[in-house]
Amino acid sequence: MSLGDEPGYPESGHTRTRLPDDPYGGAARRGGRSSSRSLVTVVGVVVLLIAAIAFANRGDGDSNDSSSSTTTNGSGNADQPATSSTAASGTKPVETKSGTIPTGFAHTSQGAQSAAANYAVTLGSTGMFNKDSRHRIVNGLYTATAAGKLQNAMDTAYSASFLGKLGLDANGNAPQGSTFVSRTVPVGTTAEQYSDSDAKVSVWYVGLLGMSGASSTNPVTTTWKTWTFDLHWDSNDWKVSKDTQTDGPAPVPGDDQASTSDAISKAVEQYGGFTYAR
Repeated sequence: MSLGDEPGYPESGHTRTRLPDDPYGGAARRGGRSSSRSLVTVVGVVVLLIAAIAFANRGDGDSNDSSSSTTTNGSGNADQPATSSTAASGTKPVETKSGTIPTGFAHTSQGAQSAAANYAVTLGSTGMFNKDSRHRIVNGLYTATAAGKLQNAMDTAYSASFLGKLGLDANGNAPQGSTFVSRTVPVGTTAEQYSDSDAKVSVWYVGLLGMSGASSTNPVTTTWKTWTFDLHWDSNDWKVSKDTQTDGPAPVPGDDQASTSDAISKAVEQYGGFTYAR
């Protein structure tokens, strides 16, 4: 059955996504149990992460929302953002790092947005799937209070059983010959609230998640989400006190042909990430 024959997908006016005959080795892939399993796995990752964050933040209330704040949208039209809220500033975000984590963001709205974008990248990385590196990341990005609540919830979410469903061992390592991919790629940021002590910043991003390898049953897929961070100015840097995620906005998929597993693995190795500035 072709895509045009499926219910709800008329022959004309519908964007299609082509897949190669054999993107992950073996016989040609068919829509069925493997693709369904991959979708369930991806959804499971997102649900567990959001659940862990929600668990750690429960009981916090809206304490950050009560602080004095001003919005950064200078336009009088609430439906349209000001030009300054969408145009890149060109300001260099940071010059220092603590390990792999950018630090020393400016005590400004732009600095808060740069921090949120870079924190989204770090929290969406493969480092979160290893207990030791995850603890370093959480301790480095969150306030001491938030980190203390989040660590146990994260450890429970990233259990050995859960990692096994992703094809990883108990330490978050991929099988030999396979490449585990987990990346967050910010598309844009907006400061919903800002004051000298607190900021609320949303990061619109596309995420990559899955296992690239000849025997993988969970190929790398994309997801679109918005990650909102409540940031607090603490010890001369922005720290996360609370964060939530929502789905989308997601564009209509293009007519791109999915790459082979080998091409994805090489791209992950060859293309490094960025330090993001507002």
